[in-house]
Amino acid sequence: MNSVFEVQKTSREILLKILDNHSLEQLNKIPEGFNNNLIWNIAHCIAAQQSLIYKLSGLPSIVPEDFIARYSKGTKPEGDVSQAEVDKIRSLLSETLDQVQKDYADKIFVNYREYTTSMGFTLRNVEDALSFNNYHEGTHTGIIMSIRKLV
Repeated sequence: MNSVFEVQKTSREILLKILDNHSLEQLNKIPEGFNNNLIWNIAHCIAAQQSLIYKLSGLPSIVPEDFIARYSKGTKPEGDVSQAEVDKIRSLLSETLDQVQKDYADKIFVNYREYTTSMGFTLRNVEDALSFNNYHEGTHTGIIMSIRKLV
């Protein structure tokens, strides 16, 4: 599983660089032809990770439920986020990665409710979820790379 966590760490480092290299206005801008923006995609990666790994394992998420609801699949930005929210998202990128690694090492993921993603992947255990999460974050990182050229 070390390589799975290394991939997620690299992905999260890319997202942190996006946060560091774009203004609040750029993070909030929704380019023509898109339904969301840079900050929504970054926060969505956190929300999805929490749902795929913790919630489907029957465990409480690390982030508040209202955060997950605001950035879950099928949502879109409901207005600009503040700098304080961006700062919180920045810290959650690292905190959620560190915590899932610790929790995996501590073997807290005992149960898992099988789930078939909208892409057709069936996740049967937390290892499947961790692997799929990297695919999911990679997909959104690609979207982010497209959006950043337009803001």
